[in-house]
Amino acid sequence: MKKNRVRRFRSPYLPIRPAIKRERLVIALEKQIKGFLFQCSMCGNCLLQETAFICPMLCPKGLRNGPCGSGVDNRCCVEPSRPCIWHLIYKQAERLNRMDRLMEIQAPLDGERVGHETWGTVLSKARERGLLSLMGVLRGRHRREEFQRLFRDLRQPDWWQGDDHYHPPASFKPVSRLQASLKRGEFVVTAEVHPPAGAGADHVQELAHQLRGRIHAANVTENPMATPRMSSLACCLLLAQNGIESVLQLTGRDYNRYFLQSEALGASILGIHNVLCLTGDPPMASRGPASGLPFDLDATQMLWILRRLRDERRFLDGRFVSEAPRYFLGAAGSPNDPDPAHEALRIEKKVNAGAQFIQTQLVYDVTTFQRWLQALDQRSLLTKVHILVGIGPLHSVKTARFLNERIPGVFVPPNLIERLERSLSPEQTGIEIALELIQQVKALPGVAGIHVMCLGHDSILPRLASLAG
Repeated sequence: MKKNRVRRFRSPYLPIRPAIKRERLVIALEKQIKGFLFQCSMCGNCLLQETAFICPMLCPKGLRNGPCGSGVDNRCCVEPSRPCIWHLIYKQAERLNRMDRLMEIQAPLDGERVGHETWGTVLSKARERGLLSLMGVLRGRHRREEFQRLFRDLRQPDWWQGDDHYHPPASFKPVSRLQASLKRGEFVVTAEVHPPAGAGADHVQELAHQLRGRIHAANVTENPMATPRMSSLACCLLLAQNGIESVLQLTGRDYNRYFLQSEALGASILGIHNVLCLTGDPPMASRGPASGLPFDLDATQMLWILRRLRDERRFLDGRFVSEAPRYFLGAAGSPNDPDPAHEALRIEKKVNAGAQFIQTQLVYDVTTFQRWLQALDQRSLLTKVHILVGIGPLHSVKTARFLNERIPGVFVPPNLIERLERSLSPEQTGIEIALELIQQVKALPGVAGIHVMCLGHDSILPRLASLAG
């Protein structure tokens, strides 16, 4: 346990409302003992049993359901001098044979519980259920099972009720042209569009005109690299008005639990039904000033909330929705993770929560991508989710090296960099490499399409989309 000890990223939480007098001693003891043993942050909803006895709140983003896609090199994307906490959790869970415990979808923090004790609550609930009585002690194995149910009930309050099961959509009727194309088995092409850094619509309208008929849908990024731009929702509406179906991006960095639900309802009524849920780049990636951490939600929690809003017609606070929204829900994948089995577990958790399609990070090494696909297939995921492979042209040697050095989760093999160095026209060579990659991944079982990312060079999108088609 000692070798996994990582310094606490933040001070322990304080209660929003002052603790009552009889609770203060328990809080003080718990803070000292769990702080010493586990660097406890006093989140009020302890997951230590489920996360191999390493506190997930040591993650600077506060992620409670697994790593972000930026931690694939096993270093923290917020502070690279720190290890990725979820990498340590995975490794320890493997040693302790507790990987199955990581599949349960955990709730976001409850502000009413933050900073309060956990031990006193456990004892109180155990006493109510008779687990501390003489008869309860004599029940042996059944008593252990009842304690497990007790801990689960405390982890999974009525307003959340997360589990480790797959939840297929309530209806398989397509809600968008993108979903209908995937259902028919067409090879789909989507493209990434960066919103303008201003209030003008000309750039988006011109790009829509050039892309019309060449792609199935366009993703609109939400403040990429934590840098403010026009909102994804506004650009999605502009694209729709110009004949392009869009994919709305929502990030846990920018949306709390309240704004997520209201924005998603608004998007549905506007006819925007493809939604991609992302945790988001860390605020430290911005030009500053950076906002605080941790995030209110991670991508898995966002999917769980939106799936229940759609299929169970229920808000997070328990209210029923007067008219259910319609979504085709997506998430991101990181095929370059050095441990495909861990990444497959992360993807399965997102699929269980509600993801119906996966758009991957940029792929330049097809062999590594195949290993990732095989890991997904071993968990029977390729029949539950549509895989769209991230493809992006390398504009120059500088671009290739920048991706390797600065963008977590992306790896450009040395042979491709050497090919660009030898080329008289690196930009044309980059397009040729992208087209070759498209043909290679298109032949792989389980691949439903590609997602074209042009790394800020939107002008090349129409040409590449046409060539890819």
